Amino acid sequence: METGSNWDKISGQWKQFSGQVKKQWGKLTDDELMEVNGNREILAGKVQERYGIAKEEANKQIDEWADKLKV
Repeated sequence: METGSNWDKISGQWKQFSGQVKKQWGKLTDDELMEVNGNREILAGKVQERYGIAKEEANKQIDEWADKLKV
């Protein structure tokens, strides 16, 4: 599981990135995004729950999404 500098930047600027998270995972509510507040583990849990996928798949999707960002 890659939690490198990209995620540090995403976490530190969560408000700016939460819109992009919403585009990627549209089933997440604004309240859930506020609850995540940059915490990768909480985001993985929410993605897993909303989309009915395994935790490993949620982590993979988050890693791929974070790798694509220009941060």
